[in-house]
Amino acid sequence: MLSKRSMGPAIVSPTSDVDASPQWRVRGSLTRRILAVNIIALALVGGSIFYLDGFRTRLIEERRTQQESEIELIATVLASSPDSTHAAIIRSLGQEAGDRIRTYDAKGDLALDSWRLGPRTFRLVDPATETWDARVARWMDAVVDRIVRAQIPPPYVDQGRSNGKNWPELKAVISGDAHIASRVRLAPDRTTMITAATRVGNRPIYLLSVENALDVTKLVREERFRLFIIVLLALLLSVGLSFFLGRTIVRPLRRLAEAALRVRQGRARDVVVPRLPARNDEIGQLARALSDMTGALRDRIDAVEAFAADVSHELKNPLASLSSAVESLDRVNDPDDRKQLLAIIGDDVRRLDRLITDIADISRLDAQLSRSAFMPVDLGALVQSLIDARTSRDAALEKRFRFVRPYDAAIIPGDEARLARVIDNLIDNAISFAPPITPIRLGVAARGANALMWVEDDGPGVAPEAREAIFNRFHSDRPESDPFGRHSGLGLAIAKTIVEGHNGTITVSDSESGSGGARFTVTLPYNGGPS
Repeated sequence: MLSKRSMGPAIVSPTSDVDASPQWRVRGSLTRRILAVNIIALALVGGSIFYLDGFRTRLIEERRTQQESEIELIATVLASSPDSTHAAIIRSLGQEAGDRIRTYDAKGDLALDSWRLGPRTFRLVDPATETWDARVARWMDAVVDRIVRAQIPPPYVDQGRSNGKNWPELKAVISGDAHIASRVRLAPDRTTMITAATRVGNRPIYLLSVENALDVTKLVREERFRLFIIVLLALLLSVGLSFFLGRTIVRPLRRLAEAALRVRQGRARDVVVPRLPARNDEIGQLARALSDMTGALRDRIDAVEAFAADVSHELKNPLASLSSAVESLDRVNDPDDRKQLLAIIGDDVRRLDRLITDIADISRLDAQLSRSAFMPVDLGALVQSLIDARTSRDAALEKRFRFVRPYDAAIIPGDEARLARVIDNLIDNAISFAPPITPIRLGVAARGANALMWVEDDGPGVAPEAREAIFNRFHSDRPESDPFGRHSGLGLAIAKTIVEGHNGTITVSDSESGSGGARFTVTLPYNGGPS
């Protein structure tokens, strides 16, 4: 059971850091999560770029190694063949490998060229004649190289029939600086060109092969296109998820925040907090919790207003009586009348003092109970000590009290002083309504997970329709034998507040003695405490 004090003694904290302005700021983990959904696509783009660049580099290095192996194999074949067969071998191998193979002498002069001996095996594309999609692909290659800061190979320029030493790799082989040398270059259309050079055995013949690795470029571009489609779908999915999150999370949260802001601005009565009944997730729970909290706030405001009105009404009666008595005092000369007026003034002052004391107590109860450190309290021992205190002051009461002690100790967590106040108020109420000399029965017992404490009298009892109202503040239905102004009408209200502060309940029923009267029962849980 939720206690009243769970609402807290204050409605608005003056130190709140919530900006009352309707200009909302985007911050917090929710925004970061939505942004993270959008960043997924960017992460895929970055990852695919790095992946493809590494993939292309590995392919080119493998093709370069393959080119070196092929030219070394061709050199071995030529070294073991007569010079008269070299032209046919170069033509055949060039056609089979798709390369352009040339031989040079030690001076660098061209001797044989597979393209002169047979058809061309590849053709370089002029960028000016490319189709639009090839231009886009070439532009994307350049963009990717710039993003990943790739080491761009030098441009490929065919030396034609010029001296072979204009090829750096062939020059290194002719000069004896390398046995096999290779280079990677880029054609004007950004396709990869791989050249390799070596010597034919110990003979003064030098080989140079040129390969247009167009398949590598096509493969990388095809993979990039596939990844582009994947990234595009991821972007669309990301945008869709963002709209979905905006509809399902951000929008209802904004509605709730705006409603909470209006409540904070003092418009709780006019604000309807959406409960979102169709949502069974955390946001739905939050909406219903805020709605319930707003309802509790409204009830609390109504209770405060009603309490203020009741206080004003209750204070006006003794003040009016006091004012009338004071005004009459100057006009009355008869000593007996003046004595009677002074007695009225005294009664009104005491009544005001009692009212103010009880009002202060009940106003502070919620806050005090929320800060109380509950300790184990033996209800049976507490009731006995209060009875002993009363009988020590008034021996006549000893014959009236009938206390049923429990067989086992009924020990609950609570504030002993406040629980003593509850018992005292119930005893006072029983003494007020019970006829003289009739017994007042008290008892403590254990019932499952709860401890019960009751006070029973043989008075007129409480009508069923009034059993809720008697716990209202300033409700006063006193017996005629009670002097006027002796009670403030807050005793049972204070008792109820204290009991509910211990997560318990207080009820009234007919006396079980069969002789009429009322029985007030307090139920307190063994595991109760501040909630």
